[in-house]
Amino acid sequence: MELIRGAHNLLPRHRGCVATIGNFDGVHLGHQAVLGQLAEKAEALCLPTTVITFEPQPQEFFMADRAPPRLTRLREKIHALRRFSVDRVLVLIFNERFANQSASEFIKRILVEGLGVRYLVVGDDFRFGHRRTGDFELLQRVGMERGFQVVSMRSFLIDGERVSSTLIREALARGDLATAEKYLGRSYRMSGRVAHGDKRGRTIGFPTANIFLHRKVTPVQGVFAVEMYGLEREPIHGVANVGNRPTVDGTRSLLEVHLFDFDQEIYGRHVDVEFRYKIRDERRFESFEALKAQIEQDSRAARDYFGI
Repeated sequence: MELIRGAHNLLPRHRGCVATIGNFDGVHLGHQAVLGQLAEKAEALCLPTTVITFEPQPQEFFMADRAPPRLTRLREKIHALRRFSVDRVLVLIFNERFANQSASEFIKRILVEGLGVRYLVVGDDFRFGHRRTGDFELLQRVGMERGFQVVSMRSFLIDGERVSSTLIREALARGDLATAEKYLGRSYRMSGRVAHGDKRGRTIGFPTANIFLHRKVTPVQGVFAVEMYGLEREPIHGVANVGNRPTVDGTRSLLEVHLFDFDQEIYGRHVDVEFRYKIRDERRFESFEALKAQIEQDSRAARDYFGI
């Protein structure tokens, strides 16, 4: 799969494709259905598939700190898209200049001149261009004029409900990992590089692998039974805290994982942490002794969940 960072990196060889446009946050079952729809058409037309997405996501640009938490950072999204029949991912830089371009300019510059799109799949509620003036009808009209077909995404329903990133965020926020998994088609994961922390966990007998999440808001918070992937022995069971560590006056989101029966140095390793079961919400403790007692209880709960 080829990653194209920015429209300025489009080359003549990228022209001629079937494409879809969206945030693809989470790459959930609804997204996967779209990718399957795209792959079928690509095979019929003997053309490559291209996913067009944005960085940052439009809501993050317009809403800043009020934007909903991401399910997947860009690296996680790209990793998830690799599992499907996607040949190229075009990441468009969503800045003020991009936001101010007209809908017609977007179609001309990206879809026609940049990619030479032959078949395009978008949601029938898709809006784009300055002041969101572009819509599905405009795309269809221009497509007829310029020789490309525009079709709407098939709704993907589970138990009568349309699968969406919003539904998954809501499930994760209430700690309902089973529902999130049902919509994602897999357990929820976060990934990152293990970094040096303040080593406080070692002082109370619970050393942790610390992963900075590089997010303003996380979709999950609290204490969880988790599995870590990306090391020689996997999965490795553990207990994790996601949050701001109020007991030690933390200020930024951090994922701290205490791995069971594991004592290797893994600083700098890129790992995936899979959330299996929520134990409790994050809260502040009056002392390290109280925190240690609670971590011991959390660890027992996680071990009981895994049957170890």
